[in-house]
This record gives sequence, C-alpha cells and structure tokens, in this order.
Amino acid sequence: MDKRQRPATTPPELEHRIRELIAFKGGGDNEDLVTDLIEQSLKLLHDVKDRGDVKVIQTAVRELRYAYKLFAPYADQRKVTIFGSARTAPDSVEYHQAVEFGRKMAENGFMVITGAGGGIMQAGHEGAGVERSFGANIRLPWEQAANPVIAEDKKLVTFKYFFTRKLIFIRHSDAVALFPGGFGTMDEAYETLTLMQTGKSQLMPLVLVDRPGGTYWKTWDKNVREHLLRNELISPEDPGLYHIADNVDEAVRHITRFYRNFHSTRFVRDLLVIRLKHPPTPSGLDALNEDFADIIAGEPFHVTPPTSDEIDDGDQLELPRIAFGFNRRGYGRLRQLIDVLNNY
Repeated sequence: MDKRQRPATTPPELEHRIRELIAFKGGGDNEDLVTDLIEQSLKLLHDVKDRGDVKVIQTAVRELRYAYKLFAPYADQRKVTIFGSARTAPDSVEYHQAVEFGRKMAENGFMVITGAGGGIMQAGHEGAGVERSFGANIRLPWEQAANPVIAEDKKLVTFKYFFTRKLIFIRHSDAVALFPGGFGTMDEAYETLTLMQTGKSQLMPLVLVDRPGGTYWKTWDKNVREHLLRNELISPEDPGLYHIADNVDEAVRHITRFYRNFHSTRFVRDLLVIRLKHPPTPSGLDALNEDFADIIAGEPFHVTPPTSDEIDDGDQLELPRIAFGFNRRGYGRLRQLIDVLNNY
C-alpha cells in the first residue's frame, strides 16, 4: 500500500482492519487515500451527530465517485463547458450561436459539457452531437429535466448539490464558454474566475460570448472595470483571465490558441512545472526571467526533465517542460505568461 499521504495518527489495529476490508473488496487504486477516507467516515459516528449533515457528506461522496467514474474513460480528451440560460429560445441569436459553437469545438477535437437542461445547454449539445457531449444535470423542483439530446446517453449524471456539480464542471474542463444567462450563469462566471484567480483550478480560457454587437458581457465588463478594477479590488492583470467575443469564430479561436503550445501545469513542491509542446530557446528563457521577474519566488525559469513526482504518476512524461518558483499570487500575470509561451 502506498503510504505517501497516510496520516501518522491512525491506530495500527484500525489501519490493519481497514486494509483487510480493502483486500476483501479486491484492492484497487489509491489504497492509501481510500484507507483515510474510510477512517474519516468512521469518525462521523462520534464527530457529527446531526443526521442531515451526515447525509450531505454521504450524498456528496456518492455523486463525486459516480461522476469521476463517468468522466474517467475520456480523461485524455479536451473538454469545454458551456454555461448559459435554460430559458433561451430556440429561435434566438444566442441559441444559434451556441449550436455553432458546440459544433466547431467538436470539429476542433473538444467534447462539450453542459448542465444538460434546455436553452443554451441543449444548443451546445445539438452542435457537438451526443457522442461528444456530457450532461451534468441538477435536480430542481421546477426545472430541469435533461434535454432530449443527452437524456438517454450514458454520459449524463444528475446531482443533488450545486457544489458537487460545479466541482465536476471545473475539474473536467479545459475551457469555459459563457453565453448570456441569469443568476446561475453569473454565479458560474464568478466561480470560474475566483478559482483561477486564487490558483484553486488550472488556468484555462474563459470566453464570454455576446451576440454580434451585443452588450450583455460588455456591460458586465464595464462594471468590473469601473468598480472592481478602478477601486483596486482586483489586480490590474485580472481582467485578462476572461475574453469577450461577439462572434463564434473568435470564441473558438481564443480557446484553441490557448493550447497552441501550452499543455498544462503542475506544482511540485516549490516549483511550478509548465508542460509545453515546444520549449523556449535559451534566449527565450532569459526574456521570461526578465519580463516575469515579478512573479518569481525562488528558482528562475529553466528547462527541466520530468520531476520524480511526475515520473511516479506517469504524468505527461513525453512533453518538454520548464519550471520556476512561482509566488502563487500573480495568476493574472501567469495567464499572460501562457500567452507568451504560445507564441513559440
């Protein structure tokens, strides 16, 4: 059993019995983490008395386990999540844009994730086709049944809780596209921005799609700049975490360009490792160290082989990579760094 993350305080007899239980179930992946999960579940017997609180934990674990199982066979395929109103009419400009966007993202090799309802969500599925679609539905008293495109497909999961559903959206997305919507769309926009701004999710392209000449997202952006940015409630670089487009081709181009050279990042102790298709030249590294000195905390930018942690996990070992000591604060600047790396 891998004990990399096992707590040192587990009583030996309890750990022995849990390991016997795991062996009885035939063993499997991540036995160290599952051992801890079982132990934490047993602690609920004395630590949490309210039955409703325990049911929240139970349901959340059930929903996440099933959702991760559903997405696992498609882990190597890029995915874009489409957010927008369930109330958008099929004859609207935005609906037709979402259909076109889903189709063009599928043509570029992406799968599409939506909330599985009607409106913009159904439009995204219509464009991508059921074979390249996922649905993450939510149980509500008045809406929403899964749309007819995804309703009978195995890649549909229904959640009780918004927090587990939103975790799955972000955890499995390589890009996010937001079309006009209501409170839920606003919530998802700010959730995605907050997670990227604080480093709680991978940086990814976030595109806000207006109708041609539309002002929905332009007005939202004006509010951000006049109230948040002007009053120094966000950093000057933070508006660079999103991009507004009023046509589908520009939205698709913004997303696909993000992965032109950049692949992914991973923290390994004090280093941020950036996996690329093509590494920068020595002079390019010098330029990075000069231009992005403000976010370096520790080692400068340098080419590196896969780290031991990446080797242990078999994590993208074929890709070249660079690494540096990142201050873990300037995520807007890190987004600008990715744009520079995509020019190589």
